[in-house]
Amino acid sequence: MVFKLTDKLEFPDPHYGDEDGLLAVGGDLSVDRLLLAYSNGIFPWYSFRDSPILWYCPMKRFVIYPSEIHISHSMRTMMNKDTYKVTLNHDFEKVILSCSGLRIKQEGAWLGKDMIDAYIRLYEQGFAASVEVWEEDRLVGGLYGVTLGKCFFGESMFSLVPSASKLALICLAQTLESAGGNMIDCQFETPHLKSMGGRYISYEEYMKNIYEEDE
Repeated sequence: MVFKLTDKLEFPDPHYGDEDGLLAVGGDLSVDRLLLAYSNGIFPWYSFRDSPILWYCPMKRFVIYPSEIHISHSMRTMMNKDTYKVTLNHDFEKVILSCSGLRIKQEGAWLGKDMIDAYIRLYEQGFAASVEVWEEDRLVGGLYGVTLGKCFFGESMFSLVPSASKLALICLAQTLESAGGNMIDCQFETPHLKSMGGRYISYEEYMKNIYEEDE
């Protein structure tokens, strides 16, 4: 069952969403609503640019645990060459604009101005982060997502050279692990993410990861 949101800051119980995870439609992209959504495993999506906001919460969650990130031999070789420099939160806006620009002509492109502005607001308030991959002074890859507690909720990534987004994801996982982070939410399964250690967990395990406290 898909619920229609009102101005009231609330979401329905995720267990009552559709089989594909679609839970609700409408609402807004305010910082408070986004934080409420992500803290319950819910994320926004547009089926096309002018559609209302769609909110998803699948019961099977595709995630990567930082300690389980898979680094292939070819990626290790690439990393050892030090061809690229990786930074954290060096240019969030450029990363999200690059993700949007590469998808602007795709059917169903969802990363439009409203979404971009919303995640920049989250970043400015300390609830989003980016990873950048540089070839000298040129941004050639990266990713961005939401940060809550020990978790990173991946939103989008891009590559202008082979494997740049893989490098960004590996560095994100390593940074999270060293800082005590416990989960990267990938939202949807892709062959790319599965090859790097992505796997499914239950919604219940997923929520435990979000609310896990320091010992």
